[in-house]
Amino acid sequence: MYDIAKIREDFPILARTVYGHPLVYLDNGATTQKPRVMVDALVNEYYSANANVHRGVHYLSQQATELHEASRETVRRFINACSTDEIVFTRGTTESVNLLASTFGDEFMGAGDEVILSVMEHHSNIVPWQLLAARKGIGIKVIPMNDQGELLMDEYEKLFSERTKLVSVTHASNVLGTVNPVKEIIAKAHAHGVPCLVDAAQSVPHTVVDVQDLDADFLVFSAHKMYGPTGVGVLYGKEKWLDALPPYQGGGEMIQHVSFEKTTFNELPFKFEAGTPDYIGTTGLAQAIDYVNALGMDQIAAHEHDLTQYAIDRLREIPGMRIFGEAAHRGSVISFLVGNIHHFDMGTLLDRLGIAVRTGHHCAQPLMQRLGVEGTVRASFALYNTRDEVDALVAGIERVMKMF
Repeated sequence: MYDIAKIREDFPILARTVYGHPLVYLDNGATTQKPRVMVDALVNEYYSANANVHRGVHYLSQQATELHEASRETVRRFINACSTDEIVFTRGTTESVNLLASTFGDEFMGAGDEVILSVMEHHSNIVPWQLLAARKGIGIKVIPMNDQGELLMDEYEKLFSERTKLVSVTHASNVLGTVNPVKEIIAKAHAHGVPCLVDAAQSVPHTVVDVQDLDADFLVFSAHKMYGPTGVGVLYGKEKWLDALPPYQGGGEMIQHVSFEKTTFNELPFKFEAGTPDYIGTTGLAQAIDYVNALGMDQIAAHEHDLTQYAIDRLREIPGMRIFGEAAHRGSVISFLVGNIHHFDMGTLLDRLGIAVRTGHHCAQPLMQRLGVEGTVRASFALYNTRDEVDALVAGIERVMKMF
């Protein structure tokens, strides 16, 4: 049984009020709230096993190291990677993409080479490639989409050339909710001998992601979007690719031997983990993974699918409602506008009713240009949201409409 009342008790912040109203938190695409067990795990490690990892012979250091590396194994199992050598801890999805753009670009790309992105990418999967383009003269090609918010796969096929070196696409749009056919996207890339990076920030919290089944070469995600702490992320890479890439940063931990004449680098995955890692945060990520696994990813997906469909049906009852994105396969994100009400005004007034939504371009300005709007209101759902909260959103929108 998916006991939503019991689940909500695990998230203390959901019981608070905002401006005298019960909090309705619908900004999960930006960050999720945290279960008590995850926060308790952070506090417990700080108070019982806090010491720098990998470098100490004393008991606390050994204990902290064991927890940190156990977290790496938890992540490996969660996405079904072949080895913990393929799991690199970063500060988040953004740093993971920047790491790849820098190292892959330096090692495998030169002037005139090309990367393929999609029109619905987050800025964190656009700007790093633009920086590389400015530095090395690479070209960027973009997969277009139809009016339903689905990528045009025939057009994608036409983008490949002998200069294509990488495909980098989002698994799920943070604006439209579209779940892209990444397995097919990867297979087409591989048919051209091109590796593929998957931005899974918006998919890993909501559905089972199996890197071996997808055959992804690289995959990235953040802890804070899946009930874990901020400042922790994951870069998965096939071992053959990570072996071939140069280090991203220099410093402690990523070295094997240093002299003023020459430095040799550490083995995987430590080659990419310069400096003291957030070893407390990785424990939090592992605890968050244990939490969603205990609920069951299939159960979570079914709950969120039902809730999203209910929300779409309810929102469509509102006169003047425009919902952006009607893909056949979609996640738990709904972007909308109502009549001529500015998205900022709608979000601000909903906030006064205790309803937290996101407004603006959602770090996807090229997609906004394709949609022909400046920004939208976005409601994004998580495992703890309810139909009552959807009803509160609808009632809130109707109340705002009366003001205009």
